[in-house]
Amino acid sequence: MLEGYNFKTEFHAHTNPASSCSDFTPEEVVKRYADIGYDSIVICNHFHSGMRNFGEKENCLKLYFEDLKKAFEAGKKYGINVIIGCEIRFTENSNDYLLFGIDEKIITDAYDYIEKGLEEFSKWFRSEDRLLIQAHPFRNGMEGVDPELLDGIESFNMHPGHNSRVAFSAKHAAEHNFLVTAGTDFHHENHQGMVAVLSKKELKTSADIVKLLKSRDYLFKIGNSIVLPYGLL
Repeated sequence: MLEGYNFKTEFHAHTNPASSCSDFTPEEVVKRYADIGYDSIVICNHFHSGMRNFGEKENCLKLYFEDLKKAFEAGKKYGINVIIGCEIRFTENSNDYLLFGIDEKIITDAYDYIEKGLEEFSKWFRSEDRLLIQAHPFRNGMEGVDPELLDGIESFNMHPGHNSRVAFSAKHAAEHNFLVTAGTDFHHENHQGMVAVLSKKELKTSADIVKLLKSRDYLFKIGNSIVLPYGLL
């Protein structure tokens, strides 16, 4: 079953100071994943009204993108692909959403939707080349949303400090034929590598993430266990 699925990617990691809840700088996070043999890591820093300098768009985005730049530099240093992601939250509730198929221009434009809400954002954002994925949808404090506004969910969020109720997530994903992702939601020491997405091709860009998810041809690895996201291959 594992034949050909040779590339390991972390789909959900946070760096400080862009994500103030993370304990580590971009270089520290990237090095940790390089040291445990990952090929790629997606930096999905928090993007919401609680960010440093929120309300001062230029300064807020400057800090956010500086973290990404440092992560990209660390990737070159340690030989691991660093991919741009984003975890956006709107002021209407505490839900979080992962964005793939993005670049700095899209994140800059997305800033103006934080106070508009998911429905307006979904209409603007979603396209053939972008994906809107609800993160940890069954964690405490999350609210249900109209499935028509989403492309999928993070069915396996493996943050050791939270109960993300992955069984409910997997059931919900199957009921709605959602695309699914898995991520460590890395913030803290010794949490790195709780789950890997295994793929046949090396992932280098956010566009590669979209292509992989749409193909549905990938596996999740949790410890020594393999999870088939969509049942039998």
